[in-house]
Amino acid sequence: MSDIPYASAVGSIQYVVQCTRLDVAFALCIVSRYQACAEEAHWSVVKTIIKYLKRTKDMFLIYEGGELIREGYNDASFQLDDDDAKSQSGYVFKLNGGVVAWKHFKQVATADSTTESEYIVGSEAVKEAV
Repeated sequence: MSDIPYASAVGSIQYVVQCTRLDVAFALCIVSRYQACAEEAHWSVVKTIIKYLKRTKDMFLIYEGGELIREGYNDASFQLDDDDAKSQSGYVFKLNGGVVAWKHFKQVATADSTTESEYIVGSEAVKEAV
């Protein structure tokens, strides 16, 4: 796997996600975890993401004008990761229906309950909103 440009391909996908293609942000988050220890299966997923982006290159974001409407959402899944029992979290902020900020991440601390997991992501979302 040392001759395969895994990190470079993941970085290229990250650039596309940041600019226009939020629809593959979750998949990017997952494949980004394996940059230090990528295997053939991980490379296959990266190639699938790239093929999807090429097939759907005519998709793009449209931001509408009008009254300023702000929306924010967050959610967490309690200890979803079987590898280390960490919770997955994410939030998204929208302005007039268009996404302006988002993040998906594995929580650093191991939550003891669903409520604690939700508080952790809520805290991160508030930091972003401020």
